[in-house]
Amino acid sequence: MSTFPQAQLDPAAIDRLCINTIRTLSMDAVEQANSGHPGSAMAMAPVVYTLWQDFLRFDPDDPIWPNRDRFVLSIGHASMLLYSTLHLCKVKAVNPKYETLGHESVTLDDIKGFRQLDSKCPGHPEYRWTSGIETTTGPLGQGVATSVGMAIAAKWMAHYFNRPGFEMVDYNVYALCGDGCMMEGVSSEAASLAGHLRLNNLCWIYDNNKITIEGNTSWAFSEDVATRFIGYDWNVTRVGDANDREMLTRAFETARKSSDRPTLIIVDSHIAYGAPHKQDTSAAHGEPLGAEEIKLTKRNYGWPEDAKFLVPDGVYEHFQARIGQRGRDLSSAWMAKFEQYKAQYPELADNLYRMQHRGLPDGWEKAIPTFPPDAKGMGGRDSSGKVLNAVAQVVPWLMGGSSDLAPSTKTRLTFADAGDFTAANYGGRNFHFGVREHAMTSILNGMSLSKLRPFGSQFLIFSDYARAPIRLAALMELPVILIFTHDSIGVGEDGPTHQPVEQLISMRAIPGLIVIRPGDANEVAEAWRVIMQLRHEPVALILSRQNMPTLDRTQYGPAAGVAKGAYVLADAPGGKPDVILIGTGSELSLCLDTNRKLLAEGIQCRVVSMPSWELFDHQSQEYRDSVLLPSVKARVSVEQASTVGWERYAGGHIGMTTFGASAPLKELQKKFGFTPDAVVAAAKEQIAKAG
Repeated sequence: MSTFPQAQLDPAAIDRLCINTIRTLSMDAVEQANSGHPGSAMAMAPVVYTLWQDFLRFDPDDPIWPNRDRFVLSIGHASMLLYSTLHLCKVKAVNPKYETLGHESVTLDDIKGFRQLDSKCPGHPEYRWTSGIETTTGPLGQGVATSVGMAIAAKWMAHYFNRPGFEMVDYNVYALCGDGCMMEGVSSEAASLAGHLRLNNLCWIYDNNKITIEGNTSWAFSEDVATRFIGYDWNVTRVGDANDREMLTRAFETARKSSDRPTLIIVDSHIAYGAPHKQDTSAAHGEPLGAEEIKLTKRNYGWPEDAKFLVPDGVYEHFQARIGQRGRDLSSAWMAKFEQYKAQYPELADNLYRMQHRGLPDGWEKAIPTFPPDAKGMGGRDSSGKVLNAVAQVVPWLMGGSSDLAPSTKTRLTFADAGDFTAANYGGRNFHFGVREHAMTSILNGMSLSKLRPFGSQFLIFSDYARAPIRLAALMELPVILIFTHDSIGVGEDGPTHQPVEQLISMRAIPGLIVIRPGDANEVAEAWRVIMQLRHEPVALILSRQNMPTLDRTQYGPAAGVAKGAYVLADAPGGKPDVILIGTGSELSLCLDTNRKLLAEGIQCRVVSMPSWELFDHQSQEYRDSVLLPSVKARVSVEQASTVGWERYAGGHIGMTTFGASAPLKELQKKFGFTPDAVVAAAKEQIAKAG
């Protein structure tokens, strides 16, 4: 080690060398990209180094080892901190088939290409894109909230899978957050629930550097964070200097020994640049330091001033000797134990394997019920509750709850051994998230990242509170199940504050999110058949409160057509309609009523049920043309929601162009045109235009 000979003899020196390698790689990458935040990466390098080298149970050669500790970088703008660490640890890449590849997840070239196209080092950490990233972060607060879901998952899995002598699941979750995370409301929601559930396997590390983009946090943030978290029933400890590795070690040991509550470690940090007058605001502002300041800072570290992307001799080896060796030993021991577990508990081992690979038990689909024709029918929420309970009995890792609305959303699991997940019973499958729509959805993401199959329910109107984690679920390709009830002006007297209008189209606009709005009980059942088989797409299941007739499938097209997104429900004689009506959800029966009126007037009509735009758009052009005949230009969409977007399928629309109103449902249907007569008029108008 010619450049740093002292590090060969002095353990503290090699530690400093490794920490400064993380710092200088981060500085150089940000400078080369001319974009990003170097400050937090520099300040928190000793914290992450200490955690990874001395505490984190993580195998760089097998970064998806099921019982690994999770590290979440909630301050995603400090992404170079994590990329540098992944590179120095030589974390291996993993493909979508869960196969560990021989090459590194983050190469030095990737770091040199920070924030550039196709680099494994994008501006913020992205799950699936870079192995070793446990969750996509960037929107502040999302990382810490998601970490609560990971900790919950560990507690449930430990209760379900562990047996005497076989501690198959006992991982811990660490999340590094900052002032911005602490200001975001979602962190408060999540921390409150974590404390209530006494998740002692959870540790948040708070970088208390008192800087945000606008400047010093004193302009907007002066609360006592420690007291706040003590109020949440967390264990709180403090490290007065981020560079004090002895105090950091003591803090992590305290967190690891906590037996009855999560831990917050408050770390005071200050970024020391080269120039004595330099303040740390530029780093928080997302500005590179500049070449001259980098030279001065490197000089301060005793680093070659002109060296770029330097990894000194011995640094890789030091990481391999610590986290590398410890990780290999732990994961190898776990795999050996799993072989014994398979022999002694074959059913549990099979379930653990299937769950980790997002599989399902054999024959699970036999549990899906079929509903007989019924003119009165039932609400979408009611039929969904029946299907959910049937499927959950045969898929043990299907679990979830509601933001305090389970009696209304019909999402409570009611079979004998379902139970409630509480601090006293981590084996329950009914979760009580409280009135915390935002945190609930982030927590669902964390549970899904841990390979559970979670569902969460709320009224559709409140999906606005959960928009950020819904979007992240789609970005991460997580098969989270989002159940939204009270889906339209059918809420009636509750009025426009509770009547969703724009929410459906806003969800349809999210890439990768599958939205399904079924029109009767059997469409609900088929929707669940589709949902359970998804492995990389979240789904928004949109359900009515009001009853919908259960259609007689001997007269109409089979509900199995839900799997293709849209299908012919009722057709004109000879399959030659004058007009096509396209309906979803509770408006499907309205389309059928309109069809009868049109036929009485000699107008030939095809009724198409289109519960999912996304599933329909995935079908072949041939199939789509067989449902929406290109030769029939007269088409009308009927949906109690915004008409935006329907122009891709139809020229006429019966929908909402304003907010709703407070009144009984039948009055609202008349006011907003959801009547057979109004749909007939719209159909005739489109026929005239097409003619």
